[in-house]
Amino acid sequence: MSDYGHDLLFGTFVSPAIQPVRHAVDHAKAAERAGLDLVTFQDHPYQPRFHDTWTLMSYIAAQTERIRLSGNVTNLPLRQPAVLARSVASLDQLSGGRIELGIGAGGFWDAIEAMGGRRLTPGQSIEALEEGIGIIRQIWAADERGGVRSDGPYYPVKGAKRGPAPAHDVGIWVGAYKPKMLALTGRAGDGWLPSLPYLPGGPADLAEMNRHIDEAALAAGREPRAIRRLLNISGEFTAANRGFLQGPPEQWVAEIAGLTTDYGVSGFLLMSDDLAKTELFAAEVAPAVRELVRP
Repeated sequence: MSDYGHDLLFGTFVSPAIQPVRHAVDHAKAAERAGLDLVTFQDHPYQPRFHDTWTLMSYIAAQTERIRLSGNVTNLPLRQPAVLARSVASLDQLSGGRIELGIGAGGFWDAIEAMGGRRLTPGQSIEALEEGIGIIRQIWAADERGGVRSDGPYYPVKGAKRGPAPAHDVGIWVGAYKPKMLALTGRAGDGWLPSLPYLPGGPADLAEMNRHIDEAALAAGREPRAIRRLLNISGEFTAANRGFLQGPPEQWVAEIAGLTTDYGVSGFLLMSDDLAKTELFAAEVAPAVRELVRP
């Protein structure tokens, strides 16, 4: 059993579609009514069919009371890290401590460059992400003396004032798949946020990926349990078993519980724009998984 010691989180991963204009807002409010913990949104600032994710999250935060919000994952190449840090802290304060920071290195470089971003190689994008995370943490460290400084080649910062601090200890959850990004997650992240459909070998791939994170964490003097393991999941509720997460709710319960006990996953985000599916996930899957894996 892989146990990283985190409480279970259940949430949803919703498209920030611009039509219907309140699609994502209505879904987030429904997720809160259904008792889910978290609602997340992809962040593609170059995509005109999507709302701007930070504007959307700010609007939703004002219309909800309990549910937590995060980008899944925030596009750092088009969001300058010192400014992003203040955005996160401000919204966390305004929402009563309900914001998390899923973050990624970027990938659609033609689109990023078309928006005025800097095209980076895969290696450079990893270096830039680590540099950016360091800046974000410095901005949030409002009680430390002196200004924020970073001499890195991607986001030079020359004495920026610190603060505001977020209202709670915001998690920085890294979207990562390959060894170098997984190692960065172990060194610098508070969580790991991949998508199950992107794992060629399915859930079994999580074991080796966890190993990369754990080894990097230990090498950096951190405990592997400091890094929460989350997972975007997709599937269909059907009458009969048709495959992994393709079956009745009780099958989902057993398979998701297995992801917790076998691989230490403690956050499950359903990739869906179907309200009925989200409500079924919240009503029949999440509580039963909590009961099944309760210590």
